[in-house]
Amino acid sequence: MSTPPKPEQPRIHKVFAPELRSKTADAGPAESNDMPFAPAPEDDGFGSLNLTGEKGSGQTGEAAPEPKAKGDLATELAAIEAEGLTARQLRMARRIAFKQGIEAASDFEAVLLLRRKGINPFQRRGMLSVVENLPNDHALVAQTGKRDLTEVPANPPRNLPLAEVDQEAQRAYAIMQMQRDIARRRRHNLALLMSRLFFFILLPTIFAGYYYCVLATPLYATKSEFLVQQAEAPGGGASLSSLFRGTQFATSQDAITVQSFLQSRDAMMQLDKQEGFKAHFSQSFIDPLQRLDPNATNEAAYKLYRRNVTVSYDPTEGIIRMEVVAADPATSERFARALLKFAEHQVDQLTQRVREDQMKGARESYADAETKVQAAQKQVSDLQEKLGVLDPKIEAGVAMNEISALEGFLRQKRLELQQLLDNAKPNKARVDGAQGDIARLQQQVDQLRASLTENNGKTASLAQVTGQMQIAQTELQTRQMMLGQSLQQLETARIEANRQVRYLTLGVVPVAPDEPTYPRKFENTALAFLIFAGIYLMLSLTASILREQVTS
Repeated sequence: MSTPPKPEQPRIHKVFAPELRSKTADAGPAESNDMPFAPAPEDDGFGSLNLTGEKGSGQTGEAAPEPKAKGDLATELAAIEAEGLTARQLRMARRIAFKQGIEAASDFEAVLLLRRKGINPFQRRGMLSVVENLPNDHALVAQTGKRDLTEVPANPPRNLPLAEVDQEAQRAYAIMQMQRDIARRRRHNLALLMSRLFFFILLPTIFAGYYYCVLATPLYATKSEFLVQQAEAPGGGASLSSLFRGTQFATSQDAITVQSFLQSRDAMMQLDKQEGFKAHFSQSFIDPLQRLDPNATNEAAYKLYRRNVTVSYDPTEGIIRMEVVAADPATSERFARALLKFAEHQVDQLTQRVREDQMKGARESYADAETKVQAAQKQVSDLQEKLGVLDPKIEAGVAMNEISALEGFLRQKRLELQQLLDNAKPNKARVDGAQGDIARLQQQVDQLRASLTENNGKTASLAQVTGQMQIAQTELQTRQMMLGQSLQQLETARIEANRQVRYLTLGVVPVAPDEPTYPRKFENTALAFLIFAGIYLMLSLTASILREQVTS
């Protein structure tokens, strides 16, 4: 940044004349205290000087009258000091004396010497006419080093004609010389600028255009577009959970992952292994800037791969765009199709682990439930074989039916016995027979009841058998129910695993171009011109700023 110059403030000093101070002091105490330098009513503030040029006032408009006798220098200086000149007038007189080459020890002496030479330093016309007499005076000062005041006439001629014609001609000649010098400098600066522009901008642009138009190998680009989609669950379009699950295009993470994979070294190495990427770009007809060394490293091949394989992702539409560049159209299309296969395999691998984990857990749960059902079924069979009871409920029902029938016969026999006993002379044989039948029926009922609840040492009671069978059958039913739930979970996991499947959908199929896509001659040349111009502009601005900072 440049700092604007600040003009120096003029220093104004007031000069007080001693005689004028004494005069004002004699005028009165009020005037000496309030306005010590106030002039008299008939005074104009410049003493005896007549600056208006009027006659009859006792003062001339061009110069103060010379004293008839020069007398002492101190007396003349005291007379000038008594005139009450201002500091500005004294500085003006000192400046004019310096221009005239007059050496003066003080401002008052400069006024005195100028008046002796016939120059009034306080008159405008006199100030402008001072320049007319400069050549001789300067020559004298240059020769002697000082001005001889004795040769200056006391009363020089006044109102002499000025050599204005010669000065105007000299001024016009000087102006013409300055204009010619400015024009020459401008031509010189313009020539330097054009040479710099030629060497730093135009010449590199010409080289770049020659390379793009003549030397660069034509390249063919194959473009393709595809989507990463997710399978829909059957019948889930109208469910409430589908509102929060998102659409089938909500696979931005998978799409970004596929984009990163296509731009990775892994994809480049697979393409080189299957399609010969390095060998294709190592052919001799490719220009040196784009040719790959036959023994190039994977890093060099990867840099070339990043330049020739461009993959972009549009998050608003979920579309992945891929452009593959090669030296011939068929190879470009082959590379594009191979990369699409790699991407599809990568998409399938993204959810393979999730699907396997889901199905693995469901399968293990179903297998465990099935094993436990088989164990429970075997336990029921073993109990049936061990206890000799097919179904405890049926056995208990048969026993209870027998007990009911025997109790019916027992009640009937008791009624018959009571009927016999109601006779006055009952038949003893019949009474004894009825009592025997009752005793036998009662014993049979007691045995049947005992078989239901009591263990005889060899076989378990029907109650124990029923309890064990009920436990085994309950366990079997529970395991069967769990087996059904495991089967349902397995089916749900299978459906969810199928829904987690990702697959590629081609929107634009790779098609080999019939004309070269690169290089774009005009666009690349214009871009090179803009780049070189920007670099030159930045460097020139930096250099100018540094130069200004150094010189300031």
